[in-house]
Amino acid sequence: MQPVPPSSLQLAQRLRHLRERQWPDVRITQEALARALGGIAAATISSWESPTAPKVPPRDRMLLYARFFATRRSVEEESEPRLVPLESLIEEERAAYQALEAELLGLREAARKPSSSETITARRSWHFADSGPATLVCAQLPEVETASLANPADPNYTELLSFADLDALVELHGHIRAENPTMDVFYKAAPNVVPDDLSGHVILLGGIAWNEITKRLSAMTPLPVRQVADPSVETGEIFVAAAADGKETTFLPLWGDAANTNLVEDVGFLARVPNPLNSGRTLTICNGIHSRGVLGAVRSLTDARLRDRNERYISANFSTADSFAILMRVPVIEGQTMTPDFTISGRVLYQWSGDPGR
Repeated sequence: MQPVPPSSLQLAQRLRHLRERQWPDVRITQEALARALGGIAAATISSWESPTAPKVPPRDRMLLYARFFATRRSVEEESEPRLVPLESLIEEERAAYQALEAELLGLREAARKPSSSETITARRSWHFADSGPATLVCAQLPEVETASLANPADPNYTELLSFADLDALVELHGHIRAENPTMDVFYKAAPNVVPDDLSGHVILLGGIAWNEITKRLSAMTPLPVRQVADPSVETGEIFVAAAADGKETTFLPLWGDAANTNLVEDVGFLARVPNPLNSGRTLTICNGIHSRGVLGAVRSLTDARLRDRNERYISANFSTADSFAILMRVPVIEGQTMTPDFTISGRVLYQWSGDPGR
């Protein structure tokens, strides 16, 4: 058995101390705390406090811990321990909440980081160990958005000119072919997809505006991230993510001018879940508010200089989960999409794991 990293033990010990010693005259069982934090299993609390093999709680749960232990009202005003609404905290309680939040998130960040990046093996997200096939599904551009060469009546007709997110398609198709040299790898515009295309590994490129396949399959997953229209962004659909406490956070692009014409930072979305139409295969979503976000999500796991680092980040955060999602900042410099580095502070805006213990 490998030794437990000291940072993981430190977090586990702190969580146990809060439960048992924050209010020594009050007995808070793991079961009661689990119910107060949102109905999770008591075994999950136990795994976070384990002295031999502690698991690292998800970030959202750390915020709930901070709120619960910031005020004694959590155990006084009801027969059962409960979470006091954040907006009801008085000045002293809010200061305690902020201090606990900073402490617990710091301990969690230390516990998540291995002593050496090489101790975590980089995944190969685009290598599939089975026979496939894999199909990349893109939106088809409306006629008003295409040039004359996308018209089949033109002697120089080029089918791909009718595809949205063409940069991302070319980048990812070649990479998947290289990772799976014996597998059939197809690309399809959404209107041309047939049922057999959706029973293998499916990769959705781009958003919901012009792609009914993305809209339908996304709705069939447990992902807590939605893409919605917003009047403040006329050029794409924004992302909204649900937190553990039921509140939603909105993610917007960053513009370099008041007229919203100079995009300096987009939002990209990367998700991997079991295919809802065939659980033996995967569904991957590479999306963005704009095409730069889509390309950034793709490049995060294809860029030769950064993909191993990002794959290690995914291994460290989602090693036991068959589903995960990441919303990321995608810098745009001089019109060029920069590959997001997940290990840079603030680059990951939001993440979700399909493992309920994370």
